[in-house]
Order: sequence, then structure tokens, then C-alpha cells
Amino acid sequence: MNAICNMIDRNRKGEPVGLPSFCTANAHVLQAIMSHAAATGKLTVIEATCNQVNQEGGYTGMTPRDYMGWVRGMAADAGVPMTQLVLGGDHLGPNPWKSRPAEEAMEKARELVRLYVEAGFTKIHLDASMPLGGEAPPSFETIAARAADLCVVAETHAPDPTALVYIVGTEVPIPGGETEEPDALDVTSVDRLQRTIDTHRAAWTERGLDAAWERIVSVVTQPGVDFGHSSVFVYDPEAAANLSESILASTGLTFEAHSTDYQPTASLAELVRSHFFFLKVGPELTFRFREAVWALADIEAHLDPATPSRLREVVAQAMEDNPAHWSDYYRGTDLLQRIFSYSDRIRYYWAMPEVAKAVGQLIENLTQLDVPPTLVTQAFSGLEFGQVNTDPVALIDRHIGKCIKRYYSACSI
Repeated sequence: MNAICNMIDRNRKGEPVGLPSFCTANAHVLQAIMSHAAATGKLTVIEATCNQVNQEGGYTGMTPRDYMGWVRGMAADAGVPMTQLVLGGDHLGPNPWKSRPAEEAMEKARELVRLYVEAGFTKIHLDASMPLGGEAPPSFETIAARAADLCVVAETHAPDPTALVYIVGTEVPIPGGETEEPDALDVTSVDRLQRTIDTHRAAWTERGLDAAWERIVSVVTQPGVDFGHSSVFVYDPEAAANLSESILASTGLTFEAHSTDYQPTASLAELVRSHFFFLKVGPELTFRFREAVWALADIEAHLDPATPSRLREVVAQAMEDNPAHWSDYYRGTDLLQRIFSYSDRIRYYWAMPEVAKAVGQLIENLTQLDVPPTLVTQAFSGLEFGQVNTDPVALIDRHIGKCIKRYYSACSI
């Protein structure tokens, strides 16, 4: 907590320093993140969402304790001390159960928060912004009261509550991304920001959470960045100037920016200069992973292994047989969108047994075969001659590392 708070203090004083926040449950992406962490020693934030990881397993099949144990094992294998990692829970609240009656959904949310903090997650985004059980959109006051309710749970059950830092607010798409291609974005108004802060402050005071309030470090707002299936809204510092400056009136606070994937690196740096301290990224990481394994599949096709992975065919069939992760997002049956869109709905299929088996077969084939460097340079651009690593795992790590490195560059750390 002290390291984050010191960096936030520097950011508020005008130093362009921030922190990337890698939101993923992809094993290959996490391996690349650990490789970068081991090589650099830099503070690394890794997050799971309420839909990925929860008491019912989420879409990963993991509980918070499972996810924490998985990350700990990967960190140990990579030689990364856990003191270098900050584990976070994103959009923790009733969203996975929002169709249920309000009290039932909130009871599920309380259990969710309890399990996250008991497992050792310390960066906690409390999000109770969604209507529950068919109710009307909740007021600022209701959202804040429900978030305070969840904060009580966190403070009660965390092994060391003083180690927790909190994020509040949620003027962003729901977990999982936009279901429709957005036409335009409205930057959060200064008035809405202030109402969010004021109502949360009052709710925290009412619940006797004054000590916890001092550990709220960021507010989620919409700076005007997002992405759809085929377009990216690039950050405009002038449009967000009033919002950016207004946060300095609230002691100790910065912003957290969601859906920053695919922003130009210069725009990410502008966000940090505008006091968006945390830059959340998720789909871009798995987008890079897909690029890497697609390139490896091209290499494999030239080598004719005895047991080909048939990766592309396997993925296409898995998406056809299990359309739930893309059918509400893409119109028609456009395979280009399913595979290549910015929204990267393909990311939900990598953990399916048949797809994971195909990826494993691809890596095994390219590990055992004599891969000519000239095939690698054809499939992966920007490699220096004489320094071409033909190991498939190293190539995957390097390609995902393009995303990881540019976020650290934008954050000046």
C-alpha cells in the first residue's frame, strides 16, 4: 500500500507516473507478465473480475482462493516474490447476480468480497452501480450505501485491513466490454464525479469507515476512451481537462481508467499526466496472444508435423459450437469479427479443453521440430537477424510483452 500511495502522491504533484493494471485469467498472458516482472523487478498489478473469478467459479472455474494459488505458483516458478505483486479484484459487487432480488444479490456480493480479501487480494474495486432484480437505475446514494456495505465486509474479513486500497465509481462499460459498437462517449462531468465522491464519503462516515476512507485511492470515471469491435476512441486531453484538474480538490485521490486497450502509447501517457493513475488493460493482452499463436500456426503449417495442432480449425469449431461468448456481441456469422475484433471475444475460448489441447500441441510441435529462423522472421516482424529465438513460448512471451512494455513506458516506471 505504501508504494502505491507514494506513487499517487507523486502523480498528484504533477509527476507523470502511474501503474498498469493487467486484468486477465489467461495462463500464457500471466506467464508473459511474470517473465517481465522477473526481468525488471517492477511493481506489478494483476486483477481478476467478478465474472472471471467468484464463489461459483466464474467463467474460469476458479474461486478467489484458486486464482490466488494459481498466481502464487506462477510467481514462484518465475522467481517473482509476492511482495512485488499487487492482486486486485475488479467490479466486486452484485453484477454476476444482478437479475436476482436486491438483497439476495447483495448477499452474494458480500460473500464475493469476503472471499477475495480472505484470499489475499488487496486492491479492491467496489462496484454496486447496477440495478438489481429489475429495479430502476439506483441513485448515487443507493450505489454509495451498497458500496459501503461491501467495504464493511472487506474491513472485517481481510487478514490485514490496513493493507487494502479501494477503488470506487464505475462510469465505464460493464465487465466483459461493450455489447454494441459505441457511437460516441461522454466524458464524466465534474458534477457527477463530485456527487460520486460526496455520496461515498457520506456513506463511509455513516458506517464508521473513516479509516477505510483514507485508503480509497482512485475513482473510476470515463475520460473518453473505449473500444468496440472495429473502432477505438482515442483519448482527447482537452475534452477531459476539467475532469482531470478537478480530482486535485479531493485529498489523496486519482482516477482509474478502464478499457484503455489499444490506445496509442502517447495517449496512455497523456492519461497518466491527467491523473489517471491506474491504466486497466485486458483484451489487448489476449489479442496479442492470439496474434502470436496464429503466427505460430503459420509456421507449423510449413513444417507438416506428424500430429498437427489444427489450432485454427479447433478454435473456429469451439466458437461455432459454443456461441454464448460472442453471439450477443457480433451480428451475423462474420468470422473476421469473431477472430480479429478489438473486443476479442475469442479470449473466452482459450481455456476450453479442446482449444487448450490444440495450443499445447502447437507448442509441443514447434519445440520438437527444427524451426528455421527464416520462418520465424516471416511470422514475427521486428526480430534482429542473428538473435532469432525459435522457442515458441519465448515468442509468445515476447509478443505479449509488446503490450506489457508499452504500458510501463506510458506510466514512466
